[in-house]
Amino acid sequence: MTHPKTALVTGAGSGIGRAATLAFLADGWNVVLAGRRADRLHAVIAESGAPARALAYAADVADPLRVRALFDATVERFGRVDVLFNNAGRGAPAVPIDELRIEDWRAVVDVNVNGMFFCLQQAFRIMKAQSPQGGRIINNGSISATTPRPHSIAYTATKHAVTGLTKSAALDGRAYSIAVGQIDIGNAATEMAERMAQGIMQAHGAVVPEPLMDVSHVGTAVVQMANLPLSTNVLFQTIMATNMPFVGRG
Repeated sequence: MTHPKTALVTGAGSGIGRAATLAFLADGWNVVLAGRRADRLHAVIAESGAPARALAYAADVADPLRVRALFDATVERFGRVDVLFNNAGRGAPAVPIDELRIEDWRAVVDVNVNGMFFCLQQAFRIMKAQSPQGGRIINNGSISATTPRPHSIAYTATKHAVTGLTKSAALDGRAYSIAVGQIDIGNAATEMAERMAQGIMQAHGAVVPEPLMDVSHVGTAVVQMANLPLSTNVLFQTIMATNMPFVGRG
């Protein structure tokens, strides 16, 4: 009998992290759910109906010591880390550049860049040492990793940085059978994206409602990436609401 593979999902208590967690559990994986609010993590586990294959672990990815403890707890419970879905992220208020508070800028950098790096680093530590060696890391880039919205400099800059983390880690992971890729998501229907449907500022200044897609399809896409053999990597995948104003000129 083969044991289920183990996925670690950060930001698992809501939105895209929740969708990915439910998709992994439905596909038979063990899942460690990481997030700042333990009550939300336990709610997702209860919703999944698969509590025996799930572990909730309260952790702020911006705390490197807590991140290390998270990975150690995953190995202690399930023996290894096959996949990290490096998903936790945050935004800042949509204000002009000169009005953005320094503390808001630093908070976004701390989670979206530092936190993602801390998780990458610990995944490499575990995946290099485990037997069989290797694993897969999927970073949540967002389409803001290539294209900004107005008044989004902190989020956009940090998501561009995620692309650099993905490329560098993909290169460095080759020698250890660590496949690193990125999923760039546009307009999934989550709490964070609710304002899109109500109307959001476009590049020409008008406020226009945008279409959303079912977030469960993002969870499915993450699991599809995760189920590939380590000899195959999806370096970048864009999944988006078909009619959102992204390609072309709006």
